[in-house]
Amino acid sequence: MKKSRGVWSLIATTLLIVLLGFTTIVGFGKGKIGSAKNITLGLDLAGGVSITYQAKDKNPTSEQMSDTIYKLQKRVEQYSTEATVYQEGDDRINIEIPGVTDANKILDELGKPGSLVFQDSEGNVVLEGTDVKTASAKTTQDEMNNKEYIVELILTKDGTDKFAKATAENLGKQIAIVYDGKTISNPVVQSEIDGGQAYIDGMASYEEAENLASTIRIGGLQLELEELRSNVVGAQLGEEAISTSLLAGAIGLAIVLVFMCIVYLLPGFASSIALIIYTGLTLVLLNAFNITLTLPGIAGIVLSIGMAVDANVIIFARVREELAAGRAVKSALRIGFQKALSAIIDGNITTLIAALVLGLKGTGSVKGFAQTLALGVVVSMFTALFITRIIIFSLYAIGFRDVKFYGAKKTTKVRNFLGKKAVCFAISGVIILGGLGIMGYHAAKGQGAFKYSLEFMGGTSTNVTFNEDYSIKEIDSKVVPVVEKITKDANVQTQKVDGSNAVIIKTRSLDLEEREAFNKAMVDNFNVDESLITSENISSTVSSEMRSDAVVALLIATACMLLYIWFRFKDVRFATSAVIALLNDVLFVVVFYGVARISVGNTFIACILTMVGYSINSTIVIFDRIREELKVQKRNEDLATLVNRCISETLTRSIYTNFTTFVMVVILFILGVSSVKEFAAPLMVGIVGGTFSSITITGALWYIMRTKIQKKK
Repeated sequence: MKKSRGVWSLIATTLLIVLLGFTTIVGFGKGKIGSAKNITLGLDLAGGVSITYQAKDKNPTSEQMSDTIYKLQKRVEQYSTEATVYQEGDDRINIEIPGVTDANKILDELGKPGSLVFQDSEGNVVLEGTDVKTASAKTTQDEMNNKEYIVELILTKDGTDKFAKATAENLGKQIAIVYDGKTISNPVVQSEIDGGQAYIDGMASYEEAENLASTIRIGGLQLELEELRSNVVGAQLGEEAISTSLLAGAIGLAIVLVFMCIVYLLPGFASSIALIIYTGLTLVLLNAFNITLTLPGIAGIVLSIGMAVDANVIIFARVREELAAGRAVKSALRIGFQKALSAIIDGNITTLIAALVLGLKGTGSVKGFAQTLALGVVVSMFTALFITRIIIFSLYAIGFRDVKFYGAKKTTKVRNFLGKKAVCFAISGVIILGGLGIMGYHAAKGQGAFKYSLEFMGGTSTNVTFNEDYSIKEIDSKVVPVVEKITKDANVQTQKVDGSNAVIIKTRSLDLEEREAFNKAMVDNFNVDESLITSENISSTVSSEMRSDAVVALLIATACMLLYIWFRFKDVRFATSAVIALLNDVLFVVVFYGVARISVGNTFIACILTMVGYSINSTIVIFDRIREELKVQKRNEDLATLVNRCISETLTRSIYTNFTTFVMVVILFILGVSSVKEFAAPLMVGIVGGTFSSITITGALWYIMRTKIQKKK
């Protein structure tokens, strides 16, 4: 690169930072387009609309309620991946949609959940809404290659049989789709449909097709519902959770930037600029793709910042190795980027695979986490492999060519990690088995292996009307501590009902004595009229179907990562040992939740998913080095020495990367509100556990598998 080109590249980089800064801080136009303030926040961070429906049927069964909740959950996810649906009392269903301030608009768009039937020309019901598994809008092409908008119906097993008979008997006739007594579509049967899949055509636009599909989906509920009430509500975690999280992120990022500059000198400065660009791009793209940001989403961003740092550490560690080998600076930079490429790509793609599977198969907070993680991974790869490269070569071009600006790697001291493998395995086993034993002890005492939060177990929702209009900040500082003292639980959620003095307070399930204590505390501390306090039991916001979806998504993601590692490393032992080490890291976090009695809720899922994405990346770096060294292994060097050398050569990278991510989470823990602390603490444990396993367990596992299988041969 010529000097003039280097100057222009640095000017362009500076202008990009200024543009991103202006966009995220100020935004463009009257709507402040691109501003970070316009990022869609979840119900936990910003509030939204709360709608309560009541079943018209008397004494609905738990199966009917569960099925209706699950189908409504799928329906409302069109507004936000973080929308939640849960049961309130015996016959009511509550829907909460974040980032919305117009309840009436949502009610109009959502429609009134009612009854749906398919009728022949004589008015006989041939199919019911419950016989339709799902309905979705599609865009296809007709024989003339013109766009055609259709609705695809997938029927249940019973529905398939009913529809096959109905279509056979009504060829050339119309079968009307009737919703709440009104005909919403009247298609003509063109052939017998016996495959359980049907199509409705004739729509003028995709929006028309989507509206029809939405009506069919909502009409396929087992219960007929009527609106009971709707409110605009405030954030569950309060304003303080947002401000402290933002402050923690800014401080953590500043510490990371200073650390990179001190440790890696000029390359550290280049990577710091790239990290600033990464942060700006992430904020702008969150806006552009209208991704709902929640507390689990923040975890995805923290993780991707760690991976962005990781990519730069891998690159510059390689550059230093080349400088230590006597290469010129320019040559060292070029070769360093080349050698780091495979580890960065493999590590990020395995994480991206997990994010894509979780996004496709997961629901609710799992989907939201996957979106932010996938976005962060793609942006971090771009900034590390493209932006950092441009900056460092531009700095070299304008005159920073002395090796003192880059630093040479000291001679690596090879440590005998494999010689300590039995001790390390024992430490890991004692921690996991000891933790499981303590969890079993709690379960035997009737306390449960885990301390489940209201998202998993349901709880009590109390509506309190105060004498004055408290702000969300005042609720956080005055009301929440009083409630936490009674419930002895940091997982208290509050929502301010817009336009009134009412506050919805959600806690774990309270017995009669605790409810009385709660009411007394409200009267004594806030002079509340006790007759204006109402309580209802609420179901979990994470339904059994959503939990099973998350588990299935996690298993599929793990299997896909295993297959990818197997394919890339051409050795199933790499993949197997990576997955075993991954399981070890996940169990570290799981037993910490059980032993420390931290509430298991939505953030539990996010925390486990974070560890899956983070731990596999560390493992890939070590395995990439082993794969590289095996190709040039000296005849007089045994396998154990090679593995120890590879772990030792990547040791600095493992420590530095995990340290920078750990710093981000520690600051979040120190500054965060109680609910944020409960989220940050397990992440800290997971990062420490992941560092331990990547250094001491992954390589040892691969070595054992490799040598044992060779002996058998």
